[in-house]
Amino acid sequence: MDAVLQNIVSLLSYDASAPMLFSSGLFWVLFIMFMPLYGMLRKRLWQMVVFVVAFSLFFYYKSSGGFVIVLAATSLIDWALSHIMSEPGRTRLFRRLCLAFSLSCSLGILAYFKYANFFLWNFNAMVAGNFRPLDIILPVGVSFYTFQSVSYIVDVYKKRVKPTATWLEYAFFLTFFPALVAGPIVRADYFLPQIRENRHATRTEIYSGLWLIILGIIKKAIIADYIAQYNDLIFQSPGAYSGFETMMGIIGYTMQIYCDFSGYSDMAIGIALIMGFRLAPNFRFPYKSRNLSEFWHRWHISLSTWLRDYVYIPLGGNRKGTARTYLNNFATMLVGGLWHGAAWKFVFWGAMHGAGLAVHKASRPVLSRIPDTFPVRVFSWLLTMSFVAVLWVFFRADSWSDSVIILRSVANGFSFDCVPSFVAARTVWLIFMIVIITVHALPEKISGKACEWFVGSPWLVKLLVFVIVVQLVLEFRGESVAPFIYFRF
Repeated sequence: MDAVLQNIVSLLSYDASAPMLFSSGLFWVLFIMFMPLYGMLRKRLWQMVVFVVAFSLFFYYKSSGGFVIVLAATSLIDWALSHIMSEPGRTRLFRRLCLAFSLSCSLGILAYFKYANFFLWNFNAMVAGNFRPLDIILPVGVSFYTFQSVSYIVDVYKKRVKPTATWLEYAFFLTFFPALVAGPIVRADYFLPQIRENRHATRTEIYSGLWLIILGIIKKAIIADYIAQYNDLIFQSPGAYSGFETMMGIIGYTMQIYCDFSGYSDMAIGIALIMGFRLAPNFRFPYKSRNLSEFWHRWHISLSTWLRDYVYIPLGGNRKGTARTYLNNFATMLVGGLWHGAAWKFVFWGAMHGAGLAVHKASRPVLSRIPDTFPVRVFSWLLTMSFVAVLWVFFRADSWSDSVIILRSVANGFSFDCVPSFVAARTVWLIFMIVIITVHALPEKISGKACEWFVGSPWLVKLLVFVIVVQLVLEFRGESVAPFIYFRF
């Protein structure tokens, strides 16, 4: 009996070597146990809220250990300050001080854990000192829930939303486990009314959510994890492969990061939908884009809209002249690049996207006069995808120098001589790549039709689809559960 209890305690304790993910078996076991209790509490609003907050905090503990205390403290500070600043008779100066203190706490925590070593390293480089990095572990998902807390306190300050009546309601919003560690970034004005509504999921929503979960598993656990095995070889040994093989690795990572991140988003949105909550779409076939502006309307939509509303518009948006608009675009994408990681390669990645957006906006008068023919659409798509894929190299490579080596390998050592051997050695990899590209090329309405078919199909067909997907996961899985790429952000 003691051994059984020890095993249960060990299973429920945080393990830094195996954080709990949506793609891990433990999560789905706990979620299956969670749902019946959740269903019984749906008619009792506050009991349901307490239960979900408790499960969300436990989920974060299993993902990031003791950093759950930081998350809880952030929620308490934000909620208290939102109420203090909203009390009748508060002066504008007092409200601003409350806002500044809240932002200082949230962004200060993010800055310390994510950027302390980055800034210290750069200061050390300037003064030629002997720098030893601080022993700092980055809390999982800190960038995501920090942006949620910032949007809440800013919206309360600007009176777009009212502060939640209780801390539990705010904690439900901030810690909601489907979106906690890797988004989508949830907005208070969109999500808080759903808590108060306490709406039950319909049969269609439950099966639609299940369909999204299955899609997410296919994208992440089957396609992304499999094609990553080859992509990692290219990026771990830059310059060791031919130009063609390296180019395939770049294209492979371009597809991998989409399948990985959009797969997580699909699972998060699907789990929330089964629970009766709607999260906004986070991806909309981004590789269909024919320009960078369209790409950022389709890629990581919750981040791009957050940056628009809380960085771009406060900087002046497009209200202060053409030159200032371009500068605001550039500055916003710099913030977006730095949000992704504390390294100059991420700053460069954001800066280049900002410059690309500015060039596209400046070119619109000329582009509008070009006929929208099929060759023009193909060229526009190819140019956009080439730009995006090249910048993904800097995003993925371990260093700036590795990025340069990889791109030089493609430019200087490209040859089709190794194509037959590559096809023979990487047949399954190529099949997966063709599947991704083909699905992207199909009309968007087909994805909606596929969901409708699944929702309307007999339960036996649903079970068969699920069994096939599980079998494919078992067939193509690696030796261990690979973490989501955006899990570390």
